[in-house]
Amino acid sequence: MIEKDEKEKKKIYEGLITESLRNGMFRVCLDNEDEDMIIGYISGKIRRSFIRILPGDRVLVEVGPYDSTRGRITYRLPKKDKDKKDKDKKDKDKDSNN
Repeated sequence: MIEKDEKEKKKIYEGLITESLRNGMFRVCLDNEDEDMIIGYISGKIRRSFIRILPGDRVLVEVGPYDSTRGRITYRLPKKDKDKKDKDKKDKDKDSNN
């Protein structure tokens, strides 16, 4: 007999938001081998926290075993380039003040 946990495991992928659709739904390009395009919807936790998701953002998506064309966006990943530039700028400002 198959256990419930084995049967209903969700796969977690990292992806890129390519298009914003209506009602908190987005078109997401996944970073798996096939680079699938799926429809992702915002999880309740993100919706409650008023986290803004825009095209170009990187996100984590849970895809269920039954419908691999739809997934739930569970986390918005921080932007690496912007954070790195801000940190470099702050370091330069500190150096120029000393």
